[in-house]
Parts: sequence; structure tokens; C-alpha cells
Amino acid sequence: MIVGSIKEDLASEKRVSITPETAKNLIGLGLKVYIEKDYANHLGIDDNNYKDVGVEIKSSAKEVSKSSDLITKVNCPSENEINIFEENTILVGMMNPSKNKNQIHKIINKKIKIFSLELLPRITRAQSMDVLSSQSNLAGYRAVIDCVAEFEKSIPMMMTAAGTVPAAKVLVIGAGVAGLQAIATAKRLGAIVSATDVRVASKEQVESLGGKFLMVEQSEDMETKGGYAKEASEDYKKKQAEMMKEALKKNDIVICTALIPGKPAPRILTDELVKLMKPGSIVYDLAAEQGGNSAFSEPGKINTIDGIKIIGVKSLMNSLPLTASSLYAKNLFSFIRNLYSREKKIFNINFEDEIIEKTLIKEI
Repeated sequence: MIVGSIKEDLASEKRVSITPETAKNLIGLGLKVYIEKDYANHLGIDDNNYKDVGVEIKSSAKEVSKSSDLITKVNCPSENEINIFEENTILVGMMNPSKNKNQIHKIINKKIKIFSLELLPRITRAQSMDVLSSQSNLAGYRAVIDCVAEFEKSIPMMMTAAGTVPAAKVLVIGAGVAGLQAIATAKRLGAIVSATDVRVASKEQVESLGGKFLMVEQSEDMETKGGYAKEASEDYKKKQAEMMKEALKKNDIVICTALIPGKPAPRILTDELVKLMKPGSIVYDLAAEQGGNSAFSEPGKINTIDGIKIIGVKSLMNSLPLTASSLYAKNLFSFIRNLYSREKKIFNINFEDEIIEKTLIKEI
């Protein structure tokens, strides 16, 4: 059986889904690996690095697609890529089904089985395949680094002969994987950190990292069975806004990470709330591409309102493409290893396997 991978559109995506390391591991399973010529040159990874571990280099995406039983991608394929895919192929990647309905419909019509790794169940056996966690972990780290670069003051407290410089105060909205990494990174840099999340269970995690947890008094359960946050009620949103009014006046940097799987990002910071912040403050919106947690945030733009910088993030992993590719490729290898039967030498789509059943897109 052959696993193939074609180049991403470098204008929007610098990550790759197969590295020389994971190619070697795939070949170790008994699979063949084909990639398109100059597949990872932009990352400083030459085709010879792949050849050295046994990968075959093909001259075009069409040649790879024609030969492959399973194709790996980072993002959902474009119209042109869908046209060159063969029927009955398997496609694995981060398909973002809620945003790419038209493409996915066309792929299904070509009798291609699509697996979207964002749909993985939160079970122990799927942890090594968890692309959301691996990429979000990097996003939380990078968010803090970017904020430090944009913030025109020091982050840690400094005691000097000329006087004491107070530590910056950072508020993290959403204490998932990205939020927890942002808390940890900001603490390491010497900031005073607080965080809030609709899931009460996240309180212990925030405090274990040295952050102060800001909680809205509530009676409803805001966590899904899968461990994700669910959409808040109108009553909760009102209480949350009241809590935010006081928090925003005190904080210098706000990092927004709140997402609801399969839905637009919840709008937490309204126009009025943003304007409560001090001039020189920063709002960094990791959810900008999903609609944004903050008013005034636009993907790929920095908007300044009343002296407050609102940074809308776009394609953040392109700023860490080597590390992001390494982690993503390992996640993907773990998924393929689970899908492939070494005894039968086939990709075994077993619907009794929760991982396979949950990630296969059956209709859109």
C-alpha cells in the first residue's frame, strides 16, 4: 500500500504532513511513501533527505495522487487538487468540515473516504494523534512571544537603582491547551497571570501553573462529554461581561483562545469591553480566523483602537513551521498506524474502532 503527500499552497500553509522521520516510520510498517518533487524545500529539507530513508520522489502532484492509496494533507484540498484525486482513495488531514463544506461534498462524491483529525475523540488511545493539542500547544507559546514583541514595556518586575518596574499583567481567556501553554509561558517570563474559562474543571489546572482563576458564578455545566467547552447561555454571558469589566481595566495583555468545536468562536470582548483597557495594552486573538473572541480583531491584521492594539492571528503555525510540521507528522503517523493492518496489508476501516468512526466524514 502506498501513502502519498503533495505540496501545500505555500501562500497560506508552510507545514508539511510527512517528515523524513515519519516517512521512515511509515516504511517500517511495510508501506511505500511517495511525495511530490521539492516537497519540503521551503523548510530546508531537501528531497535527498527523503530519498535516504526510502521515499520515492514523483515529478508532480498528479503523479503522486494517481499512485497513492492514502493521501496526507495539512489542510482541506483545493478544487484543483480534488480534480486529480483518484476514486476510492483515502484522504487524511485537518479538513475543517464546518468551513469547507463544498470541497468536502465534492470529495465524498468522488467516493474518497475523508478522515479529519480535528474530530478525534478525547480518549487515551487517541492522545498520540491529537493534532489540536500539538498545534494549540505551540500556538499558546507563540502568542506570548508575539505579545512581548508588540508590548512596549518590560514583562517581569525589575528592581533598579532608578526605581522599580512593575510586572506586566496578563489575562488568558480560555484555559484549553493553548491557554494553559500561554499561562505557563507568561509566568516563565515573569508576568502576573490570571485566566478564565467556562469549564470549572480548568480552575485546578490554571492554579497549578501559578495563575489566578477568574470564575463566573454559575449552576450550569459548561463542559461537553468530550471535554470541550460548550456555548454559554445568555445569562452566563451577562455575568461574564461584568467580571471582564474589572479584569480588563487591570490587565496589560489579554490573550484570547476560546473556541467551540464546529461553531464560530464566541464573542467575549465587545467594543465597550475592549475600550476599558489602558492605552498601550494588547488584545491577542488566537480565535480570529474562527470569527474572533474580541471586537475589532481581523485575521492577519493589527488594529489600534484608542491606543489599544488588537492583533488578529492568521496562520500562526507558519511562524513555527518546522516544529509544527514535526509534531503534526507524528500525529498523522500514529493515526495511519492505527488504520493500517500489517497482517492483511490493507487500510482497515473498522467502524467498531471509535477513532476511525468519529474521524470519518460520512456526509456534509
